[in-house]
Amino acid sequence: MAEELKHILGEAAIRALAGEIKRVLPAFRSGPFVKACLTGLDDLALVARAWQIADALDAHLPRPFATAVDILLASLGPKSDAETGLSPLRYMPHLCFVQKYGIDDFETAMRAQYELTQWFSAEFSIRAYLTKYPEATYARLLDWTRDGNVHIRRLASEGTRPRLPWASRLPAFQADPRPVIAVLERLKDDPERYVQRSVANNLNDIGKDHPDLLVDLCRQWLVGAAPDRQWIVQHALRSLVKSGHAGALALLGVGARPDIRIADVTLAPGRVKVGDKLRFSFTIASTGKGPQDLLIDYAVHFVKANGDTRPKVFKLRRIELPPAAELPLTSTISFADMTTRKHYPGRHRIDLLVNGVAHPLTEFDVRSGR
Repeated sequence: MAEELKHILGEAAIRALAGEIKRVLPAFRSGPFVKACLTGLDDLALVARAWQIADALDAHLPRPFATAVDILLASLGPKSDAETGLSPLRYMPHLCFVQKYGIDDFETAMRAQYELTQWFSAEFSIRAYLTKYPEATYARLLDWTRDGNVHIRRLASEGTRPRLPWASRLPAFQADPRPVIAVLERLKDDPERYVQRSVANNLNDIGKDHPDLLVDLCRQWLVGAAPDRQWIVQHALRSLVKSGHAGALALLGVGARPDIRIADVTLAPGRVKVGDKLRFSFTIASTGKGPQDLLIDYAVHFVKANGDTRPKVFKLRRIELPPAAELPLTSTISFADMTTRKHYPGRHRIDLLVNGVAHPLTEFDVRSGR
């Protein structure tokens, strides 16, 4: 997958970008620009390609920065042509350019990110401005929570995430998340699921550093909450639920320690290779005297390159289990390599997590796919 992703910023995309700029700026030297972008491109991963193209943009677009931005924005064409799927990744170099070369021109950079985030999210580039201009950038993001465009509102949430994956952290917001919460308060009833998911993910980040604060905030948000806000709260608490945090579990109405037993564990296929899918099934039986509300997840302890293991938690089901009842459940684990996880041979383990309490399920070996 990583190999496929990097080709989104391949020769075709670079030549298309050169053509788009030349349409706006006939004097643009597209040949030297393309040559600079292509130099050593085959050896570069996706993000490194984006930075190389950004450097080429700086070398071949007119200065000052504001003039270059005007040309880039004009080259985008009508917003109705905005692309979907993975294709917006081809606009990553535009935002790398803004992040690196606009850092001394705040207003122009904000204008550029406001426009570009509607093509490819500016959640990564905006963090450079939160670092250098914390008060001014925060004020702008707070204002953008009221914007009519869903992409702008989402940027206000996603850009302030203290632990945004694949991005530099924001230590000031990790230490004191109150400014972030002020942003999220404005977005907690946003009508778009795209924004709601970002709000929930931001809250989930906050909970990793301030779990009790997150539970208290979610308790307040649930008062008179519409279904969409209830969804945000449930999604925001997912990491605390997986870790067995009593406050988070209680807030979602599930008991802290279930009365259950696990039986009839089966794996298919019996021999697993890297690249395969493993289907596992089991039966969960109640040993309690009354009905139990159960949140059921499972943790796969994947083997890393150095031979150690690290758990990855997956959601399974929420059920109400009557007394003496038994329920068969099943799920599938993929061992195909992804951009976010590479698989290695070795001894793996599955733990069942019921209301955050771990129940060892099974162990199995994964062999090399070669």
